Amino acid sequence: MTIDPWLAIQSFPYVIRGLGNTLLISVVSMLVGLVISVGLALMRNSDRRILNWPARFYISFMRGMPIIVFLFILYLGFPVIGINFSAMTAALIGFSLNSAGYMAEINRAAINAIPVAQWEGAKALGFKTHQVLTYIIFPQAFRIAIPSLGNVFLDLVKSSSLAATISVSELFQKSQVVAGRTLDSFTMYILVAVIYWIVCLLISMLQNVLEKRYHI
Repeated sequence: MTIDPWLAIQSFPYVIRGLGNTLLISVVSMLVGLVISVGLALMRNSDRRILNWPARFYISFMRGMPIIVFLFILYLGFPVIGINFSAMTAALIGFSLNSAGYMAEINRAAINAIPVAQWEGAKALGFKTHQVLTYIIFPQAFRIAIPSLGNVFLDLVKSSSLAATISVSELFQKSQVVAGRTLDSFTMYILVAVIYWIVCLLISMLQNVLEKRYHI
C-alpha cells in the first residue's frame, strides 16, 4: 500500500475545514475545564468533608472513565431520559468535564507548591481569603502549572478526534468521509496524522514560549 500524493492534495481543503471544530472543542473544553478544575482543587484542599469528598469522587470518576464512554453516555444515553444534546454540545460538555478532572490535580499540586508562609503573611496584612487567592496564590500557581496544563491541551487536541464517533464534523471525521469515498484509508490517515502533528508542534512552540516567559 502506498500514499497517493494527488489524493492528499485534492482532499486537503475539505479535510482542513474540520480543523475549526477540532480547535473549538479543544479551546472551549480547556477554558471551561480550567475554571471547573480550580474550584475542584480548592474543594479538594478543604478540610471540610462536605467539600473534599465530592471533589475526590468527581476527580476519581472522570480520570477513571474513558472519554469515549462519557461521550456515548451524553449523546446516546441521555436521550433515553429525555435529555437531548447535539453532537457538538455533547462533545463540549464531555471534554470539558473530563479535562477538569485531570486539571484539578494539576492545579491542586501547583497551589500546594506555594509556601504556606506567603498565605500566612498575606493574612497577617489583612488580606481576605479571595484576595490572597486572586493576587498571590493563583498567579504563582498558574506559572507552576503551565507545563502540565500545556500537556493537557495537547491531549485535548488529539483526543478531540474521538468526537468523530458521535458524528462531530471535525478533522478526523472529515478524513474518514474521504477515506470512505475513495477507499484509500492509508493516504487519508497519513494526511490527518501530519495535520495533527503540525498543529501540536505549533502548540508546543507556544507552550515553550509561555514557560520561558512565566518561569518562576
